[in-house]
Amino acid sequence: MRSILYIIAVILIIGWILGITAYSAGGLIHILLVLAIVSLLLGLIRRGNV
Repeated sequence: MRSILYIIAVILIIGWILGITAYSAGGLIHILLVLAIVSLLLGLIRRGNV
């Protein structure tokens, strides 16, 4: 499960970077960044508790 969160986070960060360069999605880019950060934090929290 942890690796899936990291894969999702990486995909979202790449989408965010591409969106900044293209600047066609507007606010969606910031939502992707927030989702990526939340996914990374969840992965770190779950890994620390196990």
